Amino acid sequence: MNRKTLVLPIAAALLSPLLAGCGGGDESRAIVVGTTDQFVATEDAPAPLDPAFAYDTGAWNILRQTVQTLMHVPRGGGAPVPEAAESCGFSDKESESYRCTLREGLTFADGTPVSAEDVKFSVERVLAIKSDNGTAALLANIDTVETKGDREVVFHLKTPDATFPYKLSTPVAGILSKDTYEGRSLREGFDVDGSGPYTMTTERDGDTVTKFVFTKNPRYKGDITLRNDKVELRTFADAGAMDKALRSDDIDMAARAMSQPQIRDLTEKPQEGIDLTEVPGLEIRYLAFNTKAPAVKEKAVRQAMASVVDRGKLIEQVYGPTAEPLYSLIPSSVTGHATSFIDTYGEPDASKAAKLLRDAGIKTPVPVTLHYTTDHYGAETAQEFETLRAQLNATKLFDARVQGTEWSKFRPAQKRGDYAVYGLGWFPDYPDPDNYVAPFLDSDNFLNTPYVNQSVRERLIPQSRREADRTAAAPVFEQIQKIVAKDVPVLPLWQGKQYVAARDDITGVEWSLNTSSDLLLWELGRGTA
Repeated sequence: MNRKTLVLPIAAALLSPLLAGCGGGDESRAIVVGTTDQFVATEDAPAPLDPAFAYDTGAWNILRQTVQTLMHVPRGGGAPVPEAAESCGFSDKESESYRCTLREGLTFADGTPVSAEDVKFSVERVLAIKSDNGTAALLANIDTVETKGDREVVFHLKTPDATFPYKLSTPVAGILSKDTYEGRSLREGFDVDGSGPYTMTTERDGDTVTKFVFTKNPRYKGDITLRNDKVELRTFADAGAMDKALRSDDIDMAARAMSQPQIRDLTEKPQEGIDLTEVPGLEIRYLAFNTKAPAVKEKAVRQAMASVVDRGKLIEQVYGPTAEPLYSLIPSSVTGHATSFIDTYGEPDASKAAKLLRDAGIKTPVPVTLHYTTDHYGAETAQEFETLRAQLNATKLFDARVQGTEWSKFRPAQKRGDYAVYGLGWFPDYPDPDNYVAPFLDSDNFLNTPYVNQSVRERLIPQSRREADRTAAAPVFEQIQKIVAKDVPVLPLWQGKQYVAARDDITGVEWSLNTSSDLLLWELGRGTA
């Protein structure tokens, strides 16, 4: 059957009892999933799958299958629930002490018992290594970790943090064995040991993984229900090659990331045996600035760019119905969203930009190079940056050029501060407004940015985390977004939708990719929905 399926969170929750029994087909045959994520070990990033280093969606999607966390976000979304733990919760009114008890009889895949000491080791290891990739920032509010017996662990926080359960659900808090991982150095290569739902092997071409094979872990104990025995995740150079493999029945599902033409073709000209499913997504794309770089050091330059970028035309020319304009770091479907950039700058206006530059004494045209990664976010990225270049140059206020670089070189260069202006995407670690603010503005942030706003770091972010009711934190996030629009350390561009295409005998597709773009491979089955 050919159809385009739209899955919304409420509808998905209503469907869960009906879908739970699907997938009763040939479970012995591996389900094959395609991805355009690339997995390369390089001199700058020799440990791409170490939880203390990994901080991109592709790597986290491998770790989620293999490394267990105390908490996880349940099927369909919502507040985190215990996974490796049997119970977790704050033990004080101030949200500064968080206590978890491990499931009884929990073991790693090799049969070694998982203890509270392993949890303590894993968290303290992340903080000790403090990778420049930004991962440690998620756990930086931990003051001390205390164990009580083999199964109980208590996290004492420096300041109240209602988002802490979400942070414990991310792979950075993955539980590792103190006997197989070094406490102060990263594990190089692609080997991963854990207590998660699958064990994993790889096929490689030199320093690049071409296939991950996930096999059901018979010792797994946790909150996840596996609907298959084996899944293969194959990597493809681009969405076109992945699409060809799906249409020729070489793979069962095309996941991250489908291209806009591919989505359009399957919508307008459905192929027999392939279903296209739209799932909720919270991806954003943005330009970021090295605010110490001479080209953009003056705030007026960044404000002028914010004044002339036309998000609507960018989306119309490049992404079509798969994206919508974004006027804040926090996307429209997340609590606390505001339209701070359009409120500050209005519609694109070259005369306003010219006045900003003139008043600041900046000579025009301003030379800038827009850097982007060629192989991380999809084939449209090059066209997107050509469109941005054309928009800037059409004003005669900028002399913009573009430069594309493969991800394995792009990300280290960006962290070093080599780029004045660069484009990145963000898939949230957890669906809370905090995760669209802290990774860009807090200390030890993902961008490694020199931009610092003390009011945001020392007052507003801590204030937002005191609110257990996240809607009550919305006014604080609105203040933060106004500051971002004024200072422009980042320039939000658009937020995207997610699509998955699969053979029509694959079940659970609508659950297999959540709002944070996490691949939940255990949801897939083979049968008739």
